[in-house]
Amino acid sequence: MNDDLSRAPSSQEKTYAPAIAGRTQVVASQRWDAIDVARGLAIAAMIVYHFSWDLSFLKLIETNILQVPAWRWFARGIAGSFLLLAGVGLALAHAQGFRRLPFLRRLMKVGGAALAVTLVTFFAFPESYIFFGILHCIAVSSVLALPFLRLHPALTLLAAVMCLAAPTIFTSPALDVPYLDWLGLGATDPLTNDYVPVFPWFSMVLIGVALGKLLLKQAETMRLARWRATDALSRTLVWAGRKSLPIYLIHQLVLLGFLYGVLQIIGPNPGAEAQPFMNECVSTCLMQNAQPQTCNALCSCTVDMLRQSELWRKVLSGTTSAEERTQISRAAQQCLRRAPS
Repeated sequence: MNDDLSRAPSSQEKTYAPAIAGRTQVVASQRWDAIDVARGLAIAAMIVYHFSWDLSFLKLIETNILQVPAWRWFARGIAGSFLLLAGVGLALAHAQGFRRLPFLRRLMKVGGAALAVTLVTFFAFPESYIFFGILHCIAVSSVLALPFLRLHPALTLLAAVMCLAAPTIFTSPALDVPYLDWLGLGATDPLTNDYVPVFPWFSMVLIGVALGKLLLKQAETMRLARWRATDALSRTLVWAGRKSLPIYLIHQLVLLGFLYGVLQIIGPNPGAEAQPFMNECVSTCLMQNAQPQTCNALCSCTVDMLRQSELWRKVLSGTTSAEERTQISRAAQQCLRRAPS
């Protein structure tokens, strides 16, 4: 998620670079539109996910996407694609040897953006701010991946497998401390809106590094490197891929601002608005050994009755008095009499 990953050395930088095989020189001497398209697709998928997350967060839809496995896997796939592309870009950008200044410029850019995300989310969501999200992981992983630029791809892939297995093998409650949360080896995940710890996610960067080095050894790679976007869609994706970092930083501000305006006009989804009460009601009902179907019917009926009175607003705001809670209990009892036995 940065603008320098797929850029190779300029002609001035090449002057002092060590000589390498002719094929690698050709491939590493140009920016790959194909990689920018791939990054652009990842950006588009990220916007789709965050748009859906915002709809759920603002209760404009009834579905809580955090509780839907397919959405969770979609989010993981997006994060994995960014990290994979970061690894590929790292291998290509330093194909002719480590370029210290461009690397440090890129690291400062990504690291600074990660710090900005932490600061903004700390004030916006103090209970779940982002302390180690995708940008943090890319920055740290880029440093950790440097030694692997010199290793054989097979060894890099072996290290990637070890990183994938680390959370299963080394997870321990002893590592559930805030200053070690970035490792991802604790027994429980911390409360945060974006969590991409080093383990297992560093594995995706290593896979990308190995893939990038393998690509440089293939004759077909030269054709892929020379491919240029010509149609409107691919050119748009190339642009998005090259502007991935600023898009990442501002897209949520745009989406949340727009959807918050929509919320003021149409109001929250009734089902989503009632969900906290429904969850508590069903949980209480189940504790009394009732059947789930009966509890759902009972609580839905209670919600419908409460919505017909001013009491519903107080239920939503959590400001009901003892007398009003008694009224809620009576409404539930009326619904219980109607419920099928």
